[in-house]
Amino acid sequence: MEKVIIDGFNLSAGQVLAVVRAPHARVELAVSSRAALEESRDYIESTWMHDEAPMMYSFNTGVGLLKDTRVKVEHIELFQTQLIKAHSAGMGEPFSEEVSRATMLLRANAFASNYSAPRVEVVDRLLAFINARIHPIMPQKGSVGASGDLAPLSYLAAAIAGFDEAEVMYDGRRMSAPEAIAKAGIGPVKFDLKAKDASALINGCTASLAVAVLAAHDARTLLSDACLSLGLTLEAMRAEMAAFDPRIQKARPHAGQIKTAAIVRTLLKGSTRTTHEARSVQLPDELRRNDIPYTARIQDVYSLRCAPQVYGPVFDALDYIDNIVDKEINSATDNPLIFGKDGGGFEIISGGNFHGQYLAQAMDLLAMAVTDLGSICERRVARLIDPSLSWGLPRNLMSGVRGVNTGYPVVQCSLSSLVMENRTLCMPGSVDSIPSKGNSEDHVSNSTWCARKAATVVENTRYIVGVEMLLAAQALTMTENLLPGFALGQGTQAAYDEIRRQIPASLDGDRWFHNDIQTAYSFVASGSVRQAVVRAIGKFAEN
Repeated sequence: MEKVIIDGFNLSAGQVLAVVRAPHARVELAVSSRAALEESRDYIESTWMHDEAPMMYSFNTGVGLLKDTRVKVEHIELFQTQLIKAHSAGMGEPFSEEVSRATMLLRANAFASNYSAPRVEVVDRLLAFINARIHPIMPQKGSVGASGDLAPLSYLAAAIAGFDEAEVMYDGRRMSAPEAIAKAGIGPVKFDLKAKDASALINGCTASLAVAVLAAHDARTLLSDACLSLGLTLEAMRAEMAAFDPRIQKARPHAGQIKTAAIVRTLLKGSTRTTHEARSVQLPDELRRNDIPYTARIQDVYSLRCAPQVYGPVFDALDYIDNIVDKEINSATDNPLIFGKDGGGFEIISGGNFHGQYLAQAMDLLAMAVTDLGSICERRVARLIDPSLSWGLPRNLMSGVRGVNTGYPVVQCSLSSLVMENRTLCMPGSVDSIPSKGNSEDHVSNSTWCARKAATVVENTRYIVGVEMLLAAQALTMTENLLPGFALGQGTQAAYDEIRRQIPASLDGDRWFHNDIQTAYSFVASGSVRQAVVRAIGKFAEN
C-alpha cells in the first residue's frame, strides 16, 4: 500500500496523482507538521481567545466588508458554521471524485506547512476522509478564483463538519455526509469547527489547483500520445523525414522543438516506409496532377513537416505550467496567515495568497497549447481520408462495396467539431474580472473556470489523438499488401501492434464506429498504446 506523508513543503504532482488515482494509497501527516500545528494552536488558544485580543481577519472578525466587525469569543464557533452556510452558493454538476479527492489532499498539505493555523484535528479529519475514500460533492460553478474557491470549498467544509445538508460519494453511492461518516467509522459524525477552522478550509484556490494538477498531467501524457499518432501518420503517408533532421532543429534551438524531432526519430528508427523506395510505389487511389512524378515530393505539407515547430511550444508550455503547479501544490493560499516571531510567539498577517492569477494564466495557456496540438492532429486525419492529399491512400479509408459503404469522413467531421469547441474554450478567462462582494474583491482571477475549460480541452483532444492513431493504423493495414517488405519503425510498429490487438481493421465495410472511437479514446486515457511502446523500446518521452 502506497503511503504519502505530507508536510506542506515537499508534496509532488506525482504523489498527488498517486493518492488520487491509486485505489489503496494512504496519506499521513508528518510528525514535524503535527508538532508545529499544535504549537501554533496552543499559542492561539492561550493568547488570543478573549475579546480584547487584536482584531484579526476571519479569526475574530467578519469577512468581506464586515472585516471591521468584531466577532466575540462566545460567537466564534457559530461564526464558523454560519460562514460555511453563507458561502455554500455553488451551482451545476459536481466535480469528479478525483478532483474532490485531490482538493482535500491539497488543502491538508497547505495546512501542514503551519501558515494557516487551523487545529490539527481539521487536518486529521481531511486525511480520514481521504483514507476512507469519502469524497465531498462540490458544485463546479460559483467560484471566481479570488478569496479562494469559496463556494466549492464550502461544500467540502460542510462535509468535513458533518452538516446534514452536505453530500458525498462513498462506496459508489451518493449519500449525506453524516451517513457516510457513520458507515466509514472515522470518528464523530458531527465535527465542531473552532476559530479559523472554517475560514482556513474555504480559503485558497484549491479546487482550481486540483483540476490544474490533473489537467497538466493528462496534457503531458496526451502530448506523448500525440507523438505516437504523428509517427503512425508519417508512416502511413510515407513522409519525408528530412524535416526531423537534428541539424534543422539545432538551427532554431528551442528545447521543445529539439525534443519533438528526437522523439520522432526514435519512434521511426528502422522505418523503410518513410524512404524514397517506399514513396516510389504508386498506390491505386493516387491522383496524378499536372503529370508531376509521384516521387518528386521534395517536402511535405505543414501538418507533417512542421510538427517539431508546433509540438515544441506545447512541450515548453507544459514545462512552464508544471513549474507553476508544483509551486502551488506547496503554497499556503488562505488569509490571514500565521508566522512565528523572533523570540517566540506568533503574529497574523493579512495578504492575498488566495488570488488565483498564477493558475488562471497557466490554465489559459494550457487550453491554447493543447487546442493547437489537437488542431494539427485533426488536419492530418483529414489528409488520411483524402487520396489527393495522402499520396494515394484509399478514399475515406473505406472498405467493402463503394457507395454502399462510406468509410471515415464523418469520424473526421466529429473531430473537427471538437477542434472548434476547443478554439472557443481558448477565449482567455484570466483577463476577465467582475468585482464582487461590494467591491471588496475588485479584481478576481477566474481561475476555476480557466482550469475547468483547460481540462475540457484536454479531454476533447484525447479523442482527436486517439482517432488519429486509429485511422493511421487503418491506412497501414489497408496498404500492407501494396507495400510489401517495407517495415515500420521500432516504436511505430509497437504502437501499431497494440492498436491492432485492441481493434481489428475495418476491412469488410462500415461498422458501428462509435465503439471504435471509444476504444481509440481509451488508447490515450489508459495509456495502453504508449505503455506498449515503452515496453518495446524504452521511455521515449517525458510522462
